[in-house]
Amino acid sequence: MVKFLDEAAVRAVLKWDPLIDAMEPALAAFSAGKVIQPVRNMLTIEEGKRYLGIMPAVTPHEMGLKLVSFYPGNAGTKVPTHLGLILLSRPDTGEPLAVMDGRLITEMRTAAVSAAVTRRVAPKSTPVLALLGSGVQASAHLEALSRVRRFEEVRIWGRTFANAERFAAVHGAKAIPDVRGAVRDADVIVTATNAVEPFLEGVWVKSGALVNAVGSPRPTWRELDDTLMHSAAVLVDSREAVLKESGDVILSKVPIHAEIGEIFARKIEPPQGRTIVFKSVGIAVEDIAAASLVYRAREA
Repeated sequence: MVKFLDEAAVRAVLKWDPLIDAMEPALAAFSAGKVIQPVRNMLTIEEGKRYLGIMPAVTPHEMGLKLVSFYPGNAGTKVPTHLGLILLSRPDTGEPLAVMDGRLITEMRTAAVSAAVTRRVAPKSTPVLALLGSGVQASAHLEALSRVRRFEEVRIWGRTFANAERFAAVHGAKAIPDVRGAVRDADVIVTATNAVEPFLEGVWVKSGALVNAVGSPRPTWRELDDTLMHSAAVLVDSREAVLKESGDVILSKVPIHAEIGEIFARKIEPPQGRTIVFKSVGIAVEDIAAASLVYRAREA
């Protein structure tokens, strides 16, 4: 019988430390060509408001598909902007093993990848974290990044200052009303918005900082300006995917230093003494690796 795991069942077994650890080999395998995975097929239902993504992947040990809805028009309502289902199957026989809720997996694996990147390429001392965007990815990134670095100060900025203040009250952060003030001297920055125009300027970013850019996953949308993109070493989860989906990379025409999987596999050394932008659009192998963790934990 194919098992169905709802969000509560996923939450009960999906833990940050093993998830962060699992992202490194998954992305290393992807960059080594050991994963069969097309670029996400994103169907536009209503431009700017409703999209449907289809994301299959096959690894030597796992096989699956995520069907994800991206509805930025849901922002500010009780319905999440991202919802989805993941089908996990055996790669040797093709037998389906489980269908599970994909919303929480999407939320957590996105932040877990940023945490794995931060652990590998950020300076050991990172006292200030700036979160730009006050939604679910801000809280997920705060949890995940706190597993790999100790932050003395956490700042939060949101397009609606009241939302930033609510986040700050819950998480012990400091709400900042402007982007420039939020990122001043920050060591690690997270951008997690659906901005269509750049709002983070390179002249505001501390030299040597790490920017984990996980928002605006459309080819014409941007969070980061050209100054930042061209002054930084740019790392990506997938060259092919960002050149199709990321306006920050496409429109800035910036050269890509490496896929993060190449750094995880120690094929390319992390940039030294430079500002780093990690541009993540999210790829299927991350979801399948996370779903496999959930399935194995439930079986155990």
